[in-house]
Amino acid sequence: MDKKQTRLRRARKTRARIAELKVVRLSVHRTNCHIYAQIIDATGSVVLASASSLEAEVRATITNGGNVDAAVAVGKRIAEKAKAAGVLQVAFDRSGFNYHGRIKALADAAREHGLQF
Repeated sequence: MDKKQTRLRRARKTRARIAELKVVRLSVHRTNCHIYAQIIDATGSVVLASASSLEAEVRATITNGGNVDAAVAVGKRIAEKAKAAGVLQVAFDRSGFNYHGRIKALADAAREHGLQF
């Protein structure tokens, strides 16, 4: 197996566990250049809120979309949008990515701004 298949296998296992719980999830995806976050409802079919390093408001505050500073900005933004949508508690879906660096920074920023995992 290559790295991508291994990551997707981990993501499938995590999503299966979250689906059993029937809770709203915060799904994170990262690329070399950007980071994305979505709040998805318990059924998994509706996106309640989303944020990414591509948004104009976020791009104005960061210099590079693929670093920890961008992840912190996206974490803050997704927490604000989630609160506006009435979501306070989520399950964290890291999409098979290791919990360090940008993924950890996004999660910590979302927690600091009011989301509960």
